[in-house]
Amino acid sequence: MEGMGLNMRIRRLRSRAALAVVTAAVLGAAGCDGGGGASSGAHSKSGTAAKAKPAPLWDSSPSSVAAVGDSITRGFDACTVLSDCPEVSWATGSSAEVDSLAVRLLGRTGAAERSWNYAETGARMADLPAQMTQAAARRPQLVTVMVGANDACRASASAMTSVADFRTGFEESLRTLRRALPKTQVYVASVPNLKRLWSQGRTNPLGKEIWKLGICPSMLADADALDSAATERRDTVQDRVEAYNKVLEQVCATDERCRFDGGAVYDYRFGTDQLSHWDWFHPSTNGQARLAEIAYRRVVARTPVT
Repeated sequence: MEGMGLNMRIRRLRSRAALAVVTAAVLGAAGCDGGGGASSGAHSKSGTAAKAKPAPLWDSSPSSVAAVGDSITRGFDACTVLSDCPEVSWATGSSAEVDSLAVRLLGRTGAAERSWNYAETGARMADLPAQMTQAAARRPQLVTVMVGANDACRASASAMTSVADFRTGFEESLRTLRRALPKTQVYVASVPNLKRLWSQGRTNPLGKEIWKLGICPSMLADADALDSAATERRDTVQDRVEAYNKVLEQVCATDERCRFDGGAVYDYRFGTDQLSHWDWFHPSTNGQARLAEIAYRRVVARTPVT
């Protein structure tokens, strides 16, 4: 009996050992391991090698820059009254006082050779596709866009560019660029806060006299009027500017190589030092330098700045 009991125990041990071998083989075939899946880093769940992450689409060091837009990018009223001064442009200017985006990215010599300014004083969104065509001919790696203030700065609030037309113009502009240059990057600056510029500039008597020559009448006309009609008019213009900025953000988001500034220019609190001392509305040389700083931070960032 004692021998029989021993034989039975031996048979049970042999059976358990065989079961353990079979179980280990099954688990091994299923890709399991005793270390909690430490080997899974080399393979995906499908058993194929894990794919490397694609390289980022945004290049933070483009080798050439073209600028499109309106009077701000032309440096209007920054140097002399009612005149362009592109050498202090935030985007492509050569002035050491501004240290433009092009100079920061390319160096002073590089900026002189590989940056171009196609912005025009008075330009509106409807003018942007033609400017894009000119810029694309240079084959730049980065195009800067600042446009929209003149769409709001009309003879009256009722004459402002509609939001729908503004969207159509911007979409057409990007298509124009993409047909020629599918991989060129685009930096889009928001439209400035025109109501804040009115609030700052109206404290200067000379500036208000210049405004009477026709600078942004929808916002700046009757600068000292604070009645309900004037307040409603300015609020209407401000609402339209905010709608334009939403369009710029939304359309830019559909293009994987486009970056909107996140409203940084709109949010920037221009003070009297940053406003032209000729018209107290356009950026001064100091103001252009601040715009260059904003643009540079966003262009060189690894990820979009919000």
